[in-house]
Amino acid sequence: MHIERNGRPNFSEILARQYQGSKPLDVAVVYPCDGVSLRGAVLAARGGAIRPLLIGPEERINELAGVGGLDIEDIDIHDVEYDFEAAEVAARMARSGEVAAIMKGSLHTDVLMRAIVSREAGLRTSQRMSHVFAVDHPGYHKLLLVTDAAINMTPTLREKRDIVQNAIDLAHRLGIALPKVALLAAVETVEDNVEATVHAAALCKMADRKQIRGGLLDGPLALDNALSAEAARIKGIDSEVAGDADILVVPNYEAGNMLAKEMELLGGAHTAGLVIGAKVPVILTSRADSESARVASCLLAKAYVKGVRDSL
Repeated sequence: MHIERNGRPNFSEILARQYQGSKPLDVAVVYPCDGVSLRGAVLAARGGAIRPLLIGPEERINELAGVGGLDIEDIDIHDVEYDFEAAEVAARMARSGEVAAIMKGSLHTDVLMRAIVSREAGLRTSQRMSHVFAVDHPGYHKLLLVTDAAINMTPTLREKRDIVQNAIDLAHRLGIALPKVALLAAVETVEDNVEATVHAAALCKMADRKQIRGGLLDGPLALDNALSAEAARIKGIDSEVAGDADILVVPNYEAGNMLAKEMELLGGAHTAGLVIGAKVPVILTSRADSESARVASCLLAKAYVKGVRDSL
């Protein structure tokens, strides 16, 4: 894991410093049946972020550990054969309080989320679940949260309200008292034939009426003026959010997914991913994510859970 870039620590190191000394988070690691997902969980455990329970085929997990030179002697394994079984076991453990978070291994996202959202799991709340990417980009002056890029494909206005509120809640847990929320679209004016602009205007009014709390919203904003005060100035946009956004709310799943991955793969950003809105956070990484991204996601979950507990 990189410690510094451009003279400043990356956010996983910041989180590690902020929460060092606190107890590890009990995490159900679901089906860690490839080298990267298993190593990521083990590294997060060795760093003190989590206390993992590995759920999957014990023989296969032990074989992977041997091949990868990983010592998992002191890590418990719940032996189940299939990925869907592992997901169901993790959901039950989260419901009973045995674990405080769930971490995705090498199974498909839809298999994991199907178990979590099922009525039998009992993990749903009044909030819709949504995904947040935490992005530490070398070209931006602070941490960015990008939402939703993994769960809600074409969210309605009501669903976007929950998506925005979830991201604001996460920002609060990270110590951002009044996060600035940029509601993204391709243009900065409200156009009745561009749904994202209409949704952005409505969400701003919902914030005025306290239907969304704890953040400063503005939109529609194009990506350039959300991140660049100079771009906003040139376009004549007077906004406290423009050029200084903490949260980017994308129009749909595809836009968010491409934005976050472009930042990572072409922009050199470090990312972490978390699903919130359920009774426990879900550490949702891509099967192609690096070990450092998995560790950072564990630190993000730990920060979120600690923030929730401190607020009680």
